[in-house]
Amino acid sequence: MDSTFWGRGLRMPGFYSWLWEGLETTARGWEPSSTPGAAPTHLVTTAKSQPRPHLCTPHYSSDAIQKHRKSLSDWFSHQPNEERQFGPSFSLDTIHVDPVIRESSLEEILKPSPDLTILNQLQSPCSRTISLQNLFDADACGQQVKNVVLYGTVGTGKSTLIKKMVVDWCHGRLPRFELVIPFSCEDLSQSNVPISLRRLITKKYLHLKDVVPLLGSANLKVLIILNGMEWLNLDFQLSGTELCCDPNEAVPPSAIVVNLLRKYLLPEASIIVTTRPSAVRRIPSKYVGRYAEICGFSNTNLQKQYFQMRLSQPGCDGSGSSSNSEERDNLVEMLSRNLERHNQIAAACFLPSYCWLVCTTLHFLYFTKSVPPSQTLTGIYTSFLRLNFSGEILDSTDPTNVSMMKYVAKTVGKLAHEGVMSRQTCFSDEDLEKCFEVEMKTEGELNLLNVFRTDVFGFFLTPCVQTGKEHTFVFTIPAMQEYLAALYVVLGEKKTLTQRVGKEVSEVISKVSEDVTLVLSIVSKVLPLRILPLLFGLLKMFPRFFSRLSGKDRDTIARTMAVEMFKEEDYFNDDVLDQINSSILGVEGPLHYPDEAPDDEVFELFPIFMGGLLSRRNRALLEQLGCSIKNLAAFEIANAMKKTMIRNSRKWLPPSELMDYLVFLHEFQNERFTAEAIRSLRAINLSSVKMTPLKCSILASVMGTTSHEVEELNLSSCHLDVSSLQTLFPVLLRCRKLHLQLNSLGPEACREIRDLLLHDKCVVSTLRLSDNPVTEQGAKYLAEAIAGNRSLTHLSLLHTSLGNQGLEVITQHLAQNQHLKELDVGYNSVTDEAALGLVEVAKSLYFNDISDEGKRALHALRRDRDGVQVLVFLTVGTDVSDYWAFILSVVKKNLPNWDRERVQQHLSLLLQDLECSRRQTGNPWKKAKFLWVENEVKKMLVKMQQGTL
Repeated sequence: MDSTFWGRGLRMPGFYSWLWEGLETTARGWEPSSTPGAAPTHLVTTAKSQPRPHLCTPHYSSDAIQKHRKSLSDWFSHQPNEERQFGPSFSLDTIHVDPVIRESSLEEILKPSPDLTILNQLQSPCSRTISLQNLFDADACGQQVKNVVLYGTVGTGKSTLIKKMVVDWCHGRLPRFELVIPFSCEDLSQSNVPISLRRLITKKYLHLKDVVPLLGSANLKVLIILNGMEWLNLDFQLSGTELCCDPNEAVPPSAIVVNLLRKYLLPEASIIVTTRPSAVRRIPSKYVGRYAEICGFSNTNLQKQYFQMRLSQPGCDGSGSSSNSEERDNLVEMLSRNLERHNQIAAACFLPSYCWLVCTTLHFLYFTKSVPPSQTLTGIYTSFLRLNFSGEILDSTDPTNVSMMKYVAKTVGKLAHEGVMSRQTCFSDEDLEKCFEVEMKTEGELNLLNVFRTDVFGFFLTPCVQTGKEHTFVFTIPAMQEYLAALYVVLGEKKTLTQRVGKEVSEVISKVSEDVTLVLSIVSKVLPLRILPLLFGLLKMFPRFFSRLSGKDRDTIARTMAVEMFKEEDYFNDDVLDQINSSILGVEGPLHYPDEAPDDEVFELFPIFMGGLLSRRNRALLEQLGCSIKNLAAFEIANAMKKTMIRNSRKWLPPSELMDYLVFLHEFQNERFTAEAIRSLRAINLSSVKMTPLKCSILASVMGTTSHEVEELNLSSCHLDVSSLQTLFPVLLRCRKLHLQLNSLGPEACREIRDLLLHDKCVVSTLRLSDNPVTEQGAKYLAEAIAGNRSLTHLSLLHTSLGNQGLEVITQHLAQNQHLKELDVGYNSVTDEAALGLVEVAKSLYFNDISDEGKRALHALRRDRDGVQVLVFLTVGTDVSDYWAFILSVVKKNLPNWDRERVQQHLSLLLQDLECSRRQTGNPWKKAKFLWVENEVKKMLVKMQQGTL
């Protein structure tokens, strides 16, 4: 089979359930007519009035058809790379959802009803629906339907529908058709060389050589599929396309299609044509028995069914564990609730293509665990557009053959960019008219604009469903606005008038330079020789000047990227991955400030998409879309932004903003650039960032570009688990100070930490594990690590549920460590016996339930006992502890992570202890010292009660 056979065949498989049931038909007779498309006189007699002799299909023909079935099944079963992420069991044959198909008419196509908006179709059931198997039923007048035009805008899945139909026939699910012959109109449009129908079929399907002579037989029920008719410029006028009823006569491919639809050629065959709405009128209505429109998932139940099938597919997450199965079910449930709210996402998922994008994005966010991640967010959006627009031209009748995606980048990209710059997401008709520059269009450009409005506009922009904004438009998916804005900038479409004119003039001069050189060589015979250098200089001056403008344009792109990446007004937003997750799954629970106006729109994905589009893989995909970004341009942009980007990254960044920066470096996919940027980061604070498996993979991948030591890595309150520690293991080895507190790290996680501390390349000197459920079992692993580690000097196990037994295990191994300087085991319900056992090696032990006798025993041992010091309480008998300031500073530092009520109780007890000791001493100096410390404790208590601390 020709490799170009199915130009659009591999786009977006898996969207629908395609059922097909053909109808047994007879040859249609034609009356003599002088009108275009009249039948020859030898076809006037119908098969019903003059039955043909019964023809049995020969055995060898049956074998050929079976071979044809297998060949088509193998070809159409190929899945693009974008589908392999959903698991090995995913296939078009098993995962599908029926779309809504609505019976239509040419009048409705030429003048759409205002009631057929996405919002109206979502809120009310679609009328006049028709199933795929009934497309060839008799029409309202009782006449048999032979030709069906199935149309839909970009993204409704026309090609996928046809692909599934063919697969069904191959597997015997379309029994009423004995032979299905699919053609790609894109393939047919590549040549105008005359060819006969029989030769065309055998050229595409050599194994049908023995079946071709049977074509035209009433006993062989044939379905011919013409996919993507918009690629062909059909002329049904007799002056343009002559009549032809001989399948052996060589005519241009477009003439074959015209005569098939005229029913001059193979009148017994059923024909289904798929096309975009703008090309429907190319077929005269008298040759169409039925118009049918693919309406996509106009019912939210269909959307839910699609998501349920996709996200619950076995192997979707790379494992079959029950915990992952629960996570998949939770995703589907949250997504379903968001759809039920009639959110904007329901309007987006009206198009099956966007359902695919939602599933792919969720799969990326939740099930990416490899290092480095196999995908990037920019790559997902670029692949999404490639699946829908690869090789597509806007209008085959236009001589410019402009790429559809290139046109989108220039027009919709401009609208998206202006919206990002003005923080605007809703656009009025005036905004659209301004960006599409309607008043400046030539006749040809206006025709292209009309085609775009009919076929493509609804793919990117949709009416807003928000109350009060029904007459405005928003981008179908919010992130698509930022992606197209980034594409608009990176492609260099954002130019001043001088740059635009300069480019055009430079191209003209370059094209005629050879001719001008020839003219100058002739003129040189007349003019003095000294004038020639001046003429040649003038000839070369403008292109050089334009090249300087181009260089400045790339500097502008780099500067825009750096500025947008580090906007201070976006510093305290959620990181971009959480923002995308919320836009898909919604925000659970009530709004924090329901009476306040919503904050300004956030566009933090914009610079990240700009960086991602410059990666080699995305540039290769954009090349297939007709949007070229040269290697030299990408190199110059990277060099131009390097200094600014790295300088800005050295400033203090909030944790969410730092996470965005790491995502940017991952999306950029430039290892050398990333390595230079990461070397400048000595301290990494990601505290309170929810470190999903994807974020852990990104952090590990980005940090893996270098091998330098990290001074400090703060991952406190980041929802880490065992798998997170395994992913980050190479990074943790290189960190001197490691903050892992408040992460619910239990005994299994302690096993990973033990392996980390016992690794020969471990440089961790400070490890904070406070407020994790370490328990006694985890203490055993940590005790082994303490005994064998040589780098650790400070270890915090505060509030880790160690208990007496856990502390005793650590005590037993502590003597083997000669490097540990500080051990914090506060808030662990340690009693006298365990505390006295640890006293000889412990340095920090406070806020435990130790009796007065235990305190006195510890006080007797607290100084210079084998170089070990013990901190237990603020008072030492009738004196103030030398370490009272240290103890209070530790309390103050950890207050955000501790139980505030419990801390207040302890501070109140300390205050009583101080007052009691003050009354016992008679030394005026000591009394003053007690009062000073009491005041500090009282101030801390007051601030806690007021909520200012």
